[in-house]
Amino acid sequence: MAGAGPDGERRIGVAMDYSDSSKKALEWAVDNLLRHGDTLVVVHVLHHGGEEAKHTLWAKSGSPLIPLSEFREPEVMKNYGVKADAEVLDMIDTAARQKQLKVVAKLYWGDAREKLCDGVEELKIDSLVMGSRGLGPIQRILMGSVTNYVLSHAPCPVTVVKGK
Repeated sequence: MAGAGPDGERRIGVAMDYSDSSKKALEWAVDNLLRHGDTLVVVHVLHHGGEEAKHTLWAKSGSPLIPLSEFREPEVMKNYGVKADAEVLDMIDTAARQKQLKVVAKLYWGDAREKLCDGVEELKIDSLVMGSRGLGPIQRILMGSVTNYVLSHAPCPVTVVKGK
């Protein structure tokens, strides 16, 4: 379990791509890891796409931290190229209210493996929770595994929540 940082605040990250497995990871983090007063950092990595020029400013550092109040706004998230997900927002709103969490989101553009590890370090995340898509061994070899990479390279404890 993650320990508190020097200021006593724990920063728990959840890698979110809005897949079923990442939603299960968020649910697991809320039920098993997050405590009263923690900071929940939702980390989302977008692949480079058609609007790269729009996000050139944040290509290396990612977006500014997005507070929950803005994360809820579909127009704000659309500007970042993310479609709001009602199920995720409901889970986050409920957890924030019940556990008095501070919630922020951070978006990165690029390779999910590297950007998740960079984000953990930059945001000083104490523990990262992520879902596993459950790829078979052949698929993992051909496609690479974000989960395996992050487990090996992240500078904090990583919990992998299986999707099924």
